[in-house]
Amino acid sequence: MGFKSKKYSIDSTDYQVGQDNISKWGMDVHNTVFVASLGLSILFIVTLLALPPADAKAAIDSIKGAVLSNFDFLFMWGANILLIFAIIIAFSPLGKIRLGGEGATPDYSKASWISMLFAAGMGIGLIFWGVAEPTAFFTNWFGTPLNVEPFTEAGRELALGATVFHWGLHAWAIYGMTALCLAYFVYNKGLPLSMRSVFYPLLGDRVWGKTGDVIDILTVLVTLFGLATSLGLGGTQAASGISHVFGMENNIYLQQSIIVLIMGLAIISVLRGMDGGVKFLSNLNMVIAFIFLGLIAVLNFTTVLDSLVTAVTGYVKNIIPLSQTSGRDDTTWLHGWTVFYWAWWVAYAPFFGMFVARISRGRTVREFLLCVMLIPTMVTTAWMSIFGGVAIQQVIDKVGKLGVDQGITDVSLSLFHMLDAYPFGDILSFIAVALIIVFFVTTLDSGSIVIDGMTAGGKLEVPVKQKVVWAVISGVIAMVMLWIGGTQSIQALQSITIIAAMPFTIILLLGSVSLFKGLLTEVNKPQVSTNQVK
Repeated sequence: MGFKSKKYSIDSTDYQVGQDNISKWGMDVHNTVFVASLGLSILFIVTLLALPPADAKAAIDSIKGAVLSNFDFLFMWGANILLIFAIIIAFSPLGKIRLGGEGATPDYSKASWISMLFAAGMGIGLIFWGVAEPTAFFTNWFGTPLNVEPFTEAGRELALGATVFHWGLHAWAIYGMTALCLAYFVYNKGLPLSMRSVFYPLLGDRVWGKTGDVIDILTVLVTLFGLATSLGLGGTQAASGISHVFGMENNIYLQQSIIVLIMGLAIISVLRGMDGGVKFLSNLNMVIAFIFLGLIAVLNFTTVLDSLVTAVTGYVKNIIPLSQTSGRDDTTWLHGWTVFYWAWWVAYAPFFGMFVARISRGRTVREFLLCVMLIPTMVTTAWMSIFGGVAIQQVIDKVGKLGVDQGITDVSLSLFHMLDAYPFGDILSFIAVALIIVFFVTTLDSGSIVIDGMTAGGKLEVPVKQKVVWAVISGVIAMVMLWIGGTQSIQALQSITIIAAMPFTIILLLGSVSLFKGLLTEVNKPQVSTNQVK
């Protein structure tokens, strides 16, 4: 389907996906994007092997600190603007536009669709931070939000409210707008599933040349490094959990073995395809997660009800103060937490956006935005309120290790320390470890699908072996970095991803403007279903 309006037009023959592709060894990849992405990834690994991990991390952290401090307004207002954009589009007449045209129907049930977007978006983060973050805010571990007094009722309300703020509407607006930009241009304009397509209304035919190549290469690298970071951090948390539950020594060999396990399971999932792989695992994730959540809720019913009310109250009361940069006297906390989170969501947005775009044909713009923003926000609110509320109550009542230490001492073990307070804590910890592994398998599987699509020029269907290649590369990067520098190297890679998020914030804002221009071309125009993309 051509892209035509009064100000710009494109005929689908202008950019034939695959015309510049390599088709050797049964693979189908975009020459420039694939070669450059693979080459830069290898160069990055070789460079890391040659540098002392501590020195490299110190230098990178210095740059990251400068970015977060000097461009805090860009991250904060970028998130605010994207949320405002999403609300306006969802409730305007543009919200009636259907992705793929009026005749398009969804490829997945709403339950499976929501499970997949949630598992790809934040599932593993809730396991890692569900206990640690609210407890950190309540006990003044690296500052408190809005400089509230720690260990007080006001501190408890703001600790839970600020946690929901970080995982709520702003975060999902960043994800949702990115995904909507991609889905719209793919399904309604027939363009390739790549970041370059989003900018056609602004850049014209330049997106099919070197300018577009640069956009796609940057997107691949940010996504790849984000995946490797998550895989490395997840491997260390899973290793901590296994060591804690089974008494095994938590060393580099255990961590590497877990990453190999995750990588192997992800490859099996890739080979099973979207329905047998990501869809199945995402549904399994949600079942295990809700059973886990339900057990904790039943065991702490009174605390949980109070925590839910407190979290929602704290979120609603403080969403505006927490969204601002001016007049804040908690800048250390702001830069270390909120600005860092906004940068991380931006860095992860291309990965999430491309994966969700693949599975969202047939949804209206309004349904898409409201589901992507509201349902995950409600789930994350429940999760953070329940686990965070129970952990804070343990601190207050001096129960378990959290109570004895009056806070967290090891982020990777914070969840397991909370679970230890129960008579069958080992069983709950085992469920937590299983959930961590399954979430990471889902993330690596969906991530390899996304990277593969980008390096194939935006195609939706590519040879399976290419997905396996990127799953392996992501795992190898994580393993190499853990081997040469442990968590220091992984944190350095995370810092690089955060630094790259600064220009990506501008890219997402421009992409939203481009989306708005594209949506306006649909007004009062008959829509034709686009079921296939070249």
